[in-house]
Amino acid sequence: MKSCLIVDDSRVVRKVARRILEELQFAIEEAGDGQIAMEACKRHMPDAILLDWNMPVMDGIEFLRELRKMNGGGAPIVVFCTTENDLGHIQEAVASGANEYIMKPFDTEIIQSKFQQVGLL
Repeated sequence: MKSCLIVDDSRVVRKVARRILEELQFAIEEAGDGQIAMEACKRHMPDAILLDWNMPVMDGIEFLRELRKMNGGGAPIVVFCTTENDLGHIQEAVASGANEYIMKPFDTEIIQSKFQQVGLL
């Protein structure tokens, strides 16, 4: 079973994403900010990371840059999931190592489609 770390400061968003990804047969871990996510990755590097941009403590882009520097940090497929939809944000995310980008709000079909595109399904 593949694993996915859901990183979002919204408990509701994490809950919705967890429900969708569990239906897609992923083992789920959650983090409320980038720092907690970094600690989770040090314990166990997930196969995929669904990542919010705007969070307290450590935001998504800071987390992504640190992740990609870690031993094994190049392996997870990172899908940004955010309300930041301007071209500048998307380019910055991809340049920092994101594999794909999803806009909030999302649904099962959107996540399933993106995860298929990046080879997770």
